Amino acid sequence: MRTINIRAVLTISLFVAFLTIASFWVAGQAPSWLPPQASAESKLYDELFSILSGIGTFILLGITLVLLYAVLFQRAAKYDDGDGPSIEGNTAIEIIWTLVPLGLVIWIATYSYQIYDTMAIRGPVELVHLHNPIEMKSALAVPLDEVKPQLPTEEIDVTAKQWAWVFRYPENVTSTELHLPVDHRIRLALHSDDVLHGFYVPAFRLKQDVIPNKTIDFEFTPIRIGKYRLRDSLYSGTYFAANQADVVVESAEDYDRWLANAAKQTPTPAFNPASAEYNRASEKTLVRGWKSVPPAPPPVVNFAPKQEPSSPPA
Repeated sequence: MRTINIRAVLTISLFVAFLTIASFWVAGQAPSWLPPQASAESKLYDELFSILSGIGTFILLGITLVLLYAVLFQRAAKYDDGDGPSIEGNTAIEIIWTLVPLGLVIWIATYSYQIYDTMAIRGPVELVHLHNPIEMKSALAVPLDEVKPQLPTEEIDVTAKQWAWVFRYPENVTSTELHLPVDHRIRLALHSDDVLHGFYVPAFRLKQDVIPNKTIDFEFTPIRIGKYRLRDSLYSGTYFAANQADVVVESAEDYDRWLANAAKQTPTPAFNPASAEYNRASEKTLVRGWKSVPPAPPPVVNFAPKQEPSSPPA
């Protein structure tokens, strides 16, 4: 009759308990490694990232510590050339270590797809069907439970081009800085004047492709007051890295005040980082291997910042 090794069971139990505690701690710390959660939708991504970090910690620590223990304490003695103990296969263990990882991978894939589907991000796949084109759908992220129903909606038109962002508000107010009221449902109408661009705000955890000759309705809900960075996430040409803008999330009162002040201002050229960089490069006598698309002239808008974006880079 086989006897149970109490000491081995206790050792394994303590080891698993240590891995579990360490994994929960890392999972709790994981969201702090990312930019602040500035939109309601960012909580979905951070929750998934936290779970994946915890699972990864459990596996990494478990394998690494077992290997270290084997290397340090289970080494053969000097001049010991004998064979190790004869261990035959264990069908039960083989079934367990096959089914557990398989189930884990299926669960992670299903959970990740549910979040992707909830966010309803739209890509250029609809345009791939050249013989049977599909109508481009809206990218309407599903509001979270924390977001109150019937939130007021703010509609803003967004134009992306090589290389500048232009935001058009009601009453024909224009700006190169995106201002948003906090705790409002934001509906952007995204369109491109030339090539593919990517509307990406890391603090919102949102990225939406902007496709030429298509208008994409894109919704989300900012929940944190602050200044964040908008980036062009797709390679749209030489100066795409300079295609950045500040995103200012503010109270509804401050937003209305900014909108009213911007409406009173006469449109003037805004600072355009890509255009400024292109002009500096043109003044130098460099040997170039290829020509670059000249950036669009600085946009003429009501609210026209005269300096580079000042928000945190992330």
